[in-house]
Amino acid sequence: MANKDEQIWQQGVEVVPSPNFNERPVDSDISLLVIHNISLPPKQYGGGYIQQFFQNKLPVDDHPFFSEIKNLKVSAHLLVERDGTVTQFVPLSKRAWHAGVSEYEGREACNDFSIGIELEGCDDDTFTEQQYRALVRLTREIRHQYPAITEERITGHSDIAPGRKTDPGPGFDWEKYFDALGVSK
Repeated sequence: MANKDEQIWQQGVEVVPSPNFNERPVDSDISLLVIHNISLPPKQYGGGYIQQFFQNKLPVDDHPFFSEIKNLKVSAHLLVERDGTVTQFVPLSKRAWHAGVSEYEGREACNDFSIGIELEGCDDDTFTEQQYRALVRLTREIRHQYPAITEERITGHSDIAPGRKTDPGPGFDWEKYFDALGVSK
């Protein structure tokens, strides 16, 4: 089980630190895993724009959409790219800024007690086999470090911010993911 004060960096992943994080509240427990999707520009993959966005270094002149998001300060703990490459931006023990206004089982501010994993993709595209394999590996490692994250406490961004967010979307195969984890939900 992880010590709350440790800076948890996953083994075998690229580390690209983001400035967009802070300390979790003193009384918080890490007990929720939130699955997201992201693509920059929208519906386009590759190019390193997600990494730049999470570091506040997005080149706004590269695409018109970037000027719309240039002032946002967001991050996730982990990103899984289309080829399965995993990048970590924030130590798991810290509060990444991935969920925004959110609520899970009556508890608000999910960033306080969750770990956020972004999958490179968009709501309607299917995710790759490499992404599912990487996500399953990460989920197992995270659940080992934080046993309070049971299969019932793995959810999508759309479930904690309904009406505001739609990811990971219908392109994400929850049944496939949970089958690969060897759990039922």
